[in-house]
Amino acid sequence: MTIICSKCKKPAVTFIRYNGTHLCRDHFIQYFEKRVKKDIKKQGATKDVKRIAVALSGGKDSVVALHMIYDVFSKRPDVEIIGLTVDEGIKGYRDKSIVFAAKNCKELGIEHCIVSFKEVVGINLDEIVLKDDELGACSYCGVFRRLCLNRKARELKIEKLVMGHNLDDMAQSILMNFVNGDLKKLARLGPHSKVQPGLVPRMLPLRSIPEKENMLYAVLKNIDFYDAECPYSTYAFRRDFRDIIDELEFRNPGTRHSILNSYNAMKDILMMKYPPAQLVKCLKCGEPSSQEICKACILKDRIL
Repeated sequence: MTIICSKCKKPAVTFIRYNGTHLCRDHFIQYFEKRVKKDIKKQGATKDVKRIAVALSGGKDSVVALHMIYDVFSKRPDVEIIGLTVDEGIKGYRDKSIVFAAKNCKELGIEHCIVSFKEVVGINLDEIVLKDDELGACSYCGVFRRLCLNRKARELKIEKLVMGHNLDDMAQSILMNFVNGDLKKLARLGPHSKVQPGLVPRMLPLRSIPEKENMLYAVLKNIDFYDAECPYSTYAFRRDFRDIIDELEFRNPGTRHSILNSYNAMKDILMMKYPPAQLVKCLKCGEPSSQEICKACILKDRIL
């Protein structure tokens, strides 16, 4: 039996469990784009923004974010959009995803920049893993990726850095920080409304969109993306929280949205209690830091 869209008589392509609606291709795309554009507006004024970079891995989330930002801002002749890819140096994974990142930038006619761990840090992630350090690949990758993105974005005079974090990512980050008791880090989660000297503020247009909906949108819009998981993510602590939230979402549809909405409701209170730290320049590299030596330099000293 053909299931019909809740809004028209066309065949449905998906069932949105958390609101009980079946949607056809056109109504799903409309539903998706409306929420993304609404979230972009909620994340601060952009009328004076002239240079936007999208952190572009080539995966579904970052590529969809690129296309949505292009759709919203390319109509303004004064805005330049740039795709910014970090090459961590993961053989057989990142080299393949970069092909998709470059392809999407070419299709949209926008500049594509690549910055690598080797260039900025002096060592790639595969080499770090070979050192068999107890911290693990993800601990190094997160810190060095942020360093690469911020440094290159600043060099390119970027005013907004777009990240492809989806609803699943946000719910996991919120729960992780609660469990770890790290309320200061929780208060610092993007999107960022206050510009810290030396740091490029983040924008998260997909923060309220479930991961599977990003996938479906990319498929329905014929957007090419690299569909593979980082080989080092198997050991990531985050996977435990992903499994917990997936189980909760299965039993109680809407759990991810509830986690994000609860966080949104308390974020202002968290920021009052834990205001942004006064940043100084790292004594070693000159990057913004809350301490004399930044985290990236501490990790570099550990492995180099």
